[in-house]
Amino acid sequence: MRKLALDELNRLSVDQFKTVPKFPYCLILDDIRSLNNVGSVFRTADAFRAEKLYLCGITGQPPHRDITKTALGATESVEWLYEPDVMALCNRLRAEGWAVVAIEQAEGSTSLSDFTPAPNKRYAFVFGNEVTGVADTVVQQADQVVEIPQFGTKHSLNIAVTAGIVCWDFLQKTTKA
Repeated sequence: MRKLALDELNRLSVDQFKTVPKFPYCLILDDIRSLNNVGSVFRTADAFRAEKLYLCGITGQPPHRDITKTALGATESVEWLYEPDVMALCNRLRAEGWAVVAIEQAEGSTSLSDFTPAPNKRYAFVFGNEVTGVADTVVQQADQVVEIPQFGTKHSLNIAVTAGIVCWDFLQKTTKA
């Protein structure tokens, strides 16, 4: 076995990426403090072909060197938009037919392993602040709250790790690769 060379990875160019169909989900980052986390989620959104990435509240926006450092060019490929008010965005997306899913540890949440996306439905996954999590108003009004099971002492995952797990899980459950 050998590692593949970069030219063997069949990577899309930015122009190709912009024209290929995306998967039926978007990511919403609300009040994310770390610009490195934002950049990492851009890379995840690129890797798993999210429709869009929304940056809300105090979440940093490109161009910023700490975002571009970790995004490795994904700020150019991923469609993104800044929305100041996460609740207004969630309400608008819901009115457009999206299911709003808060990723949070909450009473009555659904384990990610039990989360079953409906066919032909678009999902907006909301990720919150590194310390305080998803805003209570979003959790209370979300169509569903999904929690990643954890078994250690911290019960806390980095936002970029969490986004990667959720995106990968969603595609595993909705695509036939």
